[in-house]
Amino acid sequence: MRFIHMADMHFDTPFTFLNSKDNLGDLRRLEQRNAFKRVIEYIKKENIPYLFISGDLYDNSYIRESTIEYINGLFSEIPYTKIYIVPGNHDPYLKDSYYTNFNWNDNVYIFKNEITKIELEDVDIYGFGFDDFYMEGKILDEIHIENREKINILLMHGDLNASNTKDPKYNPVQESKLKELGFDYIALGHIHKREIFDERIAYPGSTISLGFDELGEHGILDVNLSKKNNIISIKFVKIDETEFKEFNLDISEINSEEQLIEKINSLTIPEKEYYKIILTGTNNFEINLNKILELNMQKNILKIEDQTEMGFDIEKILKQNNLKSIFVKEMLEKLQTGEYTEEEIKKGIEVGLRALQNK
Repeated sequence: MRFIHMADMHFDTPFTFLNSKDNLGDLRRLEQRNAFKRVIEYIKKENIPYLFISGDLYDNSYIRESTIEYINGLFSEIPYTKIYIVPGNHDPYLKDSYYTNFNWNDNVYIFKNEITKIELEDVDIYGFGFDDFYMEGKILDEIHIENREKINILLMHGDLNASNTKDPKYNPVQESKLKELGFDYIALGHIHKREIFDERIAYPGSTISLGFDELGEHGILDVNLSKKNNIISIKFVKIDETEFKEFNLDISEINSEEQLIEKINSLTIPEKEYYKIILTGTNNFEINLNKILELNMQKNILKIEDQTEMGFDIEKILKQNNLKSIFVKEMLEKLQTGEYTEEEIKKGIEVGLRALQNK
């Protein structure tokens, strides 16, 4: 049996962090459409009989009917591929959602909240989805494989190995419990990082990256399994043409804001990559991140983060008997009150010492 396993497409998500830079949010939504089209083209080319979508196909709060029509139009291009969707926490099966109020193509089946089994000739497909934006754990004891001679697949959206007490909102489930069920493959969604557990339980990750907390390649899983030979192969297929990456820039030898901006503007950034620049090392000047980002001419540098250490020896200053020492002691005393964070105090000390240094 061969199938595509994908999840967490999040159609029409706003990408608000991109909109501040030349309307890249709109561009990213176009890239979403093109990425999904590449999934369909791959299915056509490989003549794949099943497509499993494990939740969060779209964002219910933002989805437009025109986007649903676009998705369904692509589904109609693969009429001989059976498509199974389990709603997730972002696209739950609500009374007024497109899952209930839209005329989906004949090859599309959408699971509801109840655990349901679809019986086909050689495979039984089990699944259940969210019917609200939260689900505090589905009772897996209700799932019983009826015919172990057939291939058995489970589709679900949930938080693997999450705590039932600390984080109960997104269908927490334990890996050990899933293994006990005995499925030949469990197609998960919700976690945006690609992870495969014991060859039989898998998150494909988000189909396209939604930001800098989702670095690296993103796509789908092409799965082929044989019940007779007890063999399974899982191949990652890259779908997202754009990657989000981080770049550490040591600024210890840079002595001015202008010099830093020149350095950033000289970096070679590939067209199909979005970067977050992380400033490291020792800073020798006051850093204004907003100004630096604004004057950065590289359109694909979207974020700059300061992780530098101040260029002052605080321990040495504290041993001195001067105005700098008095200032640092007073700032550290403010930290003890809990009124300010350690980062705020650190920044305050840095700014203050620079001001005293220039007098």
